[in-house]
Amino acid sequence: MSWEKEDYNDIIHLPHPVSKKHPQMELIDRAAQFSPFDALHGYEAISEKEYGYPFWK
Repeated sequence: MSWEKEDYNDIIHLPHPVSKKHPQMELIDRAAQFSPFDALHGYEAISEKEYGYPFWK
C-alpha cells in the first residue's frame, strides 16, 4: 500500500486540536514517557567506575 502526498491535502493545513478540558503536558513529561527503559541495568555504574562519569550525560 502506498500513499501520496495528495491523500492528505484536505487535512494537512487544519489547526492542531487543543483540549479545553485538559492542560497540555509539559515537554519534559512528554519526553520522559518516550525515554528508554533501563535495558542496560548497571551500565551507568560501570561507566562511572570505568570513565569517571556516566557515558551518556
